[in-house]
Amino acid sequence: MSTPPRLDTILLDRRGRLLVITLNRPDSLNAFNLALHDELVVALDFARDDPDSDVVLLTGAGCAFSAGGDLDHIARNAAEPERFDHEVRIARTIVLTLLDIAKPVVCRMNGHAVGLGATLALLCDVIFAAETARIGDPHVQVGLAAGDGGAIVWAQRIGLARAKEFLLTGELLTAPRAAELGLINHSLPADQLDAAVEAFCERLLAGAQMAIRYTKQLTNLELKRTAELVLDQGLAWESETVRSRDHAEAVAALRDKRPPRFGA
Repeated sequence: MSTPPRLDTILLDRRGRLLVITLNRPDSLNAFNLALHDELVVALDFARDDPDSDVVLLTGAGCAFSAGGDLDHIARNAAEPERFDHEVRIARTIVLTLLDIAKPVVCRMNGHAVGLGATLALLCDVIFAAETARIGDPHVQVGLAAGDGGAIVWAQRIGLARAKEFLLTGELLTAPRAAELGLINHSLPADQLDAAVEAFCERLLAGAQMAIRYTKQLTNLELKRTAELVLDQGLAWESETVRSRDHAEAVAALRDKRPPRFGA
Protein backbone atom coordinates (compact mmCIF):
# COMPACT_ATOMS: atom_id res chain seq x y z
CA MET A 1 0.00 0.00 0.00
CA SER A 2 1.31 3.45 -0.90
CA THR A 3 2.20 5.68 2.04
CA PRO A 4 0.70 9.20 2.11
CA PRO A 5 3.30 11.98 2.37
CA ARG A 6 3.85 13.65 5.74
CA LEU A 7 3.21 17.38 5.42
CA ASP A 8 3.33 20.35 7.79
CA THR A 9 0.04 22.02 6.86
CA ILE A 10 -2.05 19.11 5.55
CA LEU A 11 -3.00 15.76 7.05
CA LEU A 12 -3.56 12.71 4.84
CA ASP A 13 -5.32 9.77 6.41
CA ARG A 14 -6.67 6.47 5.12
CA ARG A 15 -10.00 5.03 6.17
CA GLY A 16 -10.08 1.87 4.12
CA ARG A 17 -10.42 2.93 0.46
CA LEU A 18 -11.26 6.50 1.52
CA LEU A 19 -8.42 9.04 1.47
CA VAL A 20 -9.02 12.04 3.72
CA ILE A 21 -7.18 15.31 3.01
CA THR A 22 -7.44 17.81 5.87
CA LEU A 23 -6.23 21.40 5.58
CA ASN A 24 -4.43 21.73 8.90
CA ARG A 25 -3.83 25.32 9.99
CA PRO A 26 -6.76 25.52 12.42
CA ASP A 27 -5.35 28.45 14.42
CA SER A 28 -5.41 30.49 11.18
CA LEU A 29 -8.78 29.12 10.01
CA ASN A 30 -6.83 27.09 7.43
CA ALA A 31 -5.92 30.28 5.57
CA PHE A 32 -3.43 29.85 2.76
CA ASN A 33 0.18 30.78 3.36
CA LEU A 34 3.02 29.75 1.06
CA ALA A 35 3.47 26.35 2.72
CA LEU A 36 -0.20 25.41 2.42
CA HIS A 37 -0.24 26.48 -1.24
CA ASP A 38 2.80 24.35 -2.03
CA GLU A 39 1.80 21.34 0.05
CA LEU A 40 -1.69 21.20 -1.40
CA VAL A 41 -0.11 20.43 -4.77
CA VAL A 42 1.72 17.49 -3.17
CA ALA A 43 -1.45 16.22 -1.50
CA LEU A 44 -3.56 16.47 -4.65
CA ASP A 45 -0.86 14.82 -6.77
CA PHE A 46 -0.84 11.92 -4.33
CA ALA A 47 -4.64 11.68 -4.31
CA ARG A 48 -4.81 11.65 -8.11
CA ASP A 49 -2.27 8.84 -8.48
CA ASP A 50 -2.99 6.82 -5.32
CA PRO A 51 -3.91 3.25 -6.30
CA ASP A 52 -5.23 2.42 -2.84
CA SER A 53 -8.19 4.82 -2.64
CA ASP A 54 -11.47 5.08 -4.53
CA VAL A 55 -12.91 8.24 -2.93
CA VAL A 56 -11.21 11.41 -1.68
CA LEU A 57 -12.65 13.52 1.15
CA LEU A 58 -11.45 17.13 1.44
CA THR A 59 -12.06 19.04 4.66
CA GLY A 60 -10.56 21.50 7.14
CA ALA A 61 -9.31 21.13 10.70
CA GLY A 62 -11.06 23.07 13.44
CA CYS A 63 -13.98 25.40 12.82
CA ALA A 64 -13.26 26.50 9.22
CA PHE A 65 -12.81 24.84 5.84
CA SER A 66 -10.50 27.63 4.65
CA ALA A 67 -10.65 31.37 5.25
CA GLY A 68 -8.81 32.08 1.98
CA GLY A 69 -5.55 34.01 1.98
CA ASP A 70 -3.51 34.48 5.16
CA LEU A 71 -3.34 38.23 5.80
CA ASP A 72 0.40 38.33 6.51
CA HIS A 73 0.99 36.33 3.35
CA ILE A 74 -1.26 38.64 1.29
CA ALA A 75 0.58 41.68 2.67
CA ARG A 76 3.98 40.23 1.73
CA ASN A 77 2.78 39.56 -1.80
CA ALA A 78 1.42 43.11 -2.09
CA ALA A 79 4.76 44.54 -0.94
CA GLU A 80 6.78 42.21 -3.19
CA PRO A 81 4.47 41.26 -6.10
CA GLU A 82 7.10 39.06 -7.72
CA ARG A 83 6.40 36.57 -4.90
CA PHE A 84 2.92 36.14 -6.34
CA ASP A 85 4.29 34.86 -9.65
CA HIS A 86 5.19 31.60 -7.91
CA GLU A 87 1.66 31.32 -6.54
CA VAL A 88 0.20 31.84 -10.00
CA ARG A 89 1.94 28.65 -11.08
CA ILE A 90 0.86 26.86 -7.92
CA ALA A 91 -2.78 28.00 -8.26
CA ARG A 92 -2.87 26.78 -11.84
CA THR A 93 -1.55 23.37 -10.76
CA ILE A 94 -4.03 23.12 -7.88
CA VAL A 95 -7.04 23.78 -10.12
CA LEU A 96 -5.95 21.50 -12.95
CA THR A 97 -4.89 18.66 -10.64
CA LEU A 98 -8.18 18.76 -8.76
CA LEU A 99 -10.05 18.56 -12.07
CA ASP A 100 -7.84 15.66 -13.18
CA ILE A 101 -8.59 13.40 -10.19
CA ALA A 102 -10.67 10.60 -11.73
CA LYS A 103 -12.09 9.29 -8.45
CA PRO A 104 -14.91 11.22 -6.73
CA VAL A 105 -13.84 14.10 -4.46
CA VAL A 106 -16.30 14.91 -1.68
CA CYS A 107 -16.10 18.17 0.28
CA ARG A 108 -16.89 18.25 3.98
CA MET A 109 -17.29 22.02 4.36
CA ASN A 110 -17.14 22.13 8.13
CA GLY A 111 -16.94 25.94 8.23
CA HIS A 112 -16.38 29.04 6.14
CA ALA A 113 -14.94 28.58 2.63
CA VAL A 114 -13.61 31.89 1.29
CA GLY A 115 -11.58 32.88 -1.79
CA LEU A 116 -9.33 29.99 -2.79
CA GLY A 117 -11.08 27.99 -0.07
CA ALA A 118 -14.38 28.47 -1.92
CA THR A 119 -12.78 27.49 -5.22
CA LEU A 120 -11.42 24.29 -3.67
CA ALA A 121 -14.82 23.39 -2.26
CA LEU A 122 -16.66 24.16 -5.49
CA LEU A 123 -14.27 22.12 -7.63
CA CYS A 124 -15.13 19.06 -5.56
CA ASP A 125 -17.83 16.80 -6.96
CA VAL A 126 -20.31 16.87 -4.07
CA ILE A 127 -20.35 19.37 -1.19
CA PHE A 128 -21.82 18.81 2.28
CA ALA A 129 -21.72 21.94 4.45
CA ALA A 130 -22.50 22.79 8.04
CA GLU A 131 -25.44 25.19 7.99
CA THR A 132 -23.42 27.74 10.00
CA ALA A 133 -20.78 27.95 7.26
CA ARG A 134 -20.53 30.70 4.66
CA ILE A 135 -19.02 30.54 1.20
CA GLY A 136 -17.90 33.22 -1.21
CA ASP A 137 -15.14 34.62 -3.38
CA PRO A 138 -14.32 38.15 -2.18
CA HIS A 139 -11.30 38.73 -4.44
CA VAL A 140 -12.78 42.02 -5.66
CA GLN A 141 -13.17 43.24 -2.09
CA VAL A 142 -9.38 43.21 -1.76
CA GLY A 143 -8.81 44.70 -5.21
CA LEU A 144 -8.01 41.42 -6.99
CA ALA A 145 -9.45 39.75 -10.07
CA ALA A 146 -11.07 36.41 -9.19
CA GLY A 147 -8.54 34.60 -11.33
CA ASP A 148 -7.74 31.41 -9.42
CA GLY A 149 -10.87 29.47 -10.28
CA GLY A 150 -13.99 31.47 -9.45
CA ALA A 151 -14.64 32.33 -13.08
CA ILE A 152 -14.37 28.63 -13.95
CA VAL A 153 -16.76 27.02 -11.52
CA TRP A 154 -19.38 29.49 -10.24
CA ALA A 155 -21.23 29.86 -13.54
CA GLN A 156 -21.12 26.12 -14.08
CA ARG A 157 -22.89 25.59 -10.77
CA ILE A 158 -25.44 28.42 -10.62
CA GLY A 159 -25.52 30.08 -14.05
CA LEU A 160 -23.79 33.12 -15.46
CA ALA A 161 -26.14 35.83 -14.14
CA ARG A 162 -25.95 34.71 -10.52
CA ALA A 163 -22.24 33.96 -10.77
CA LYS A 164 -21.55 37.51 -11.94
CA GLU A 165 -23.64 38.96 -9.11
CA PHE A 166 -21.65 37.16 -6.44
CA LEU A 167 -18.19 37.38 -8.03
CA LEU A 168 -18.52 41.10 -8.83
CA THR A 169 -19.55 41.92 -5.25
CA GLY A 170 -17.64 39.26 -3.32
CA GLU A 171 -20.75 38.53 -1.26
CA LEU A 172 -20.54 35.59 1.15
CA LEU A 173 -23.52 33.22 1.11
CA THR A 174 -24.82 31.22 4.02
CA ALA A 175 -24.75 27.47 3.48
CA PRO A 176 -28.58 27.22 3.38
CA ARG A 177 -28.72 29.95 0.72
CA ALA A 178 -25.89 28.32 -1.24
CA ALA A 179 -27.75 25.00 -1.19
CA GLU A 180 -30.97 26.71 -2.28
CA LEU A 181 -29.16 28.20 -5.29
CA GLY A 182 -27.47 24.91 -6.16
CA LEU A 183 -23.97 26.22 -5.43
CA ILE A 184 -23.46 23.39 -2.93
CA ASN A 185 -25.33 20.12 -2.55
CA HIS A 186 -26.33 19.91 1.11
CA SER A 187 -26.58 22.25 4.11
CA LEU A 188 -26.92 20.37 7.39
CA PRO A 189 -26.88 21.01 11.13
CA ALA A 190 -23.30 20.63 12.32
CA ASP A 191 -24.14 17.59 14.43
CA GLN A 192 -25.46 15.79 11.33
CA LEU A 193 -22.61 16.64 8.99
CA ASP A 194 -20.26 13.75 9.70
CA ALA A 195 -22.94 11.07 9.49
CA ALA A 196 -24.19 12.42 6.15
CA VAL A 197 -20.68 12.62 4.69
CA GLU A 198 -19.80 9.13 5.93
CA ALA A 199 -22.99 7.62 4.50
CA PHE A 200 -22.42 9.24 1.11
CA CYS A 201 -18.77 8.17 0.93
CA GLU A 202 -19.73 4.61 1.86
CA ARG A 203 -22.33 4.63 -0.90
CA LEU A 204 -19.69 5.68 -3.43
CA LEU A 205 -17.20 3.13 -2.12
CA ALA A 206 -19.77 0.35 -2.56
CA GLY A 207 -20.42 1.33 -6.18
CA ALA A 208 -18.96 0.20 -9.51
CA GLN A 209 -15.70 2.11 -9.50
CA MET A 210 -14.94 2.12 -13.23
CA ALA A 211 -18.42 3.37 -14.04
CA ILE A 212 -18.27 6.03 -11.32
CA ARG A 213 -14.86 7.30 -12.46
CA TYR A 214 -15.77 7.48 -16.13
CA THR A 215 -19.04 9.25 -15.31
CA LYS A 216 -17.21 11.78 -13.14
CA GLN A 217 -14.66 12.42 -15.88
CA LEU A 218 -17.42 12.95 -18.43
CA THR A 219 -19.13 15.53 -16.24
CA ASN A 220 -15.78 17.29 -15.72
CA LEU A 221 -15.06 17.69 -19.44
CA GLU A 222 -16.90 21.01 -19.66
CA LEU A 223 -15.18 22.32 -16.52
CA LYS A 224 -11.80 21.36 -17.96
CA ARG A 225 -12.58 23.08 -21.27
CA THR A 226 -13.58 26.20 -19.36
CA ALA A 227 -10.39 26.01 -17.30
CA GLU A 228 -8.28 25.74 -20.44
CA LEU A 229 -10.06 28.79 -21.85
CA VAL A 230 -10.00 31.16 -18.86
CA LEU A 231 -7.49 30.03 -16.24
CA ASP A 232 -4.28 31.47 -17.70
CA GLN A 233 -5.93 34.81 -18.51
CA GLY A 234 -7.58 34.93 -15.09
CA LEU A 235 -4.31 34.33 -13.28
CA ALA A 236 -2.56 36.92 -15.46
CA TRP A 237 -5.16 39.52 -14.52
CA GLU A 238 -5.00 38.52 -10.86
CA SER A 239 -1.23 38.94 -11.02
CA GLU A 240 -1.71 42.39 -12.57
CA THR A 241 -4.18 43.45 -9.86
CA VAL A 242 -1.77 42.29 -7.14
CA ARG A 243 0.40 45.18 -8.33
CA SER A 244 -2.46 47.71 -8.28
CA ARG A 245 -3.07 50.69 -6.00
CA ASP A 246 -6.49 49.29 -5.11
CA HIS A 247 -4.97 46.07 -3.77
CA ALA A 248 -2.39 47.99 -1.74
CA GLU A 249 -5.20 50.11 -0.31
CA ALA A 250 -7.26 47.00 0.52
CA VAL A 251 -4.36 45.43 2.39
CA ALA A 252 -3.76 48.67 4.33
CA ALA A 253 -7.47 48.84 5.17
CA LEU A 254 -7.44 45.26 6.47
CA ARG A 255 -4.45 46.12 8.64
CA ASP A 256 -6.15 49.26 9.93
CA LYS A 257 -9.56 47.52 10.30
CA ARG A 258 -11.33 50.14 8.19
CA PRO A 259 -13.22 50.20 4.89
CA PRO A 260 -10.97 50.55 1.82
CA ARG A 261 -11.05 53.75 -0.22
CA PHE A 262 -10.68 52.50 -3.77
CA GLY A 263 -9.71 54.93 -6.51
CA ALA A 264 -8.44 57.49 -4.03
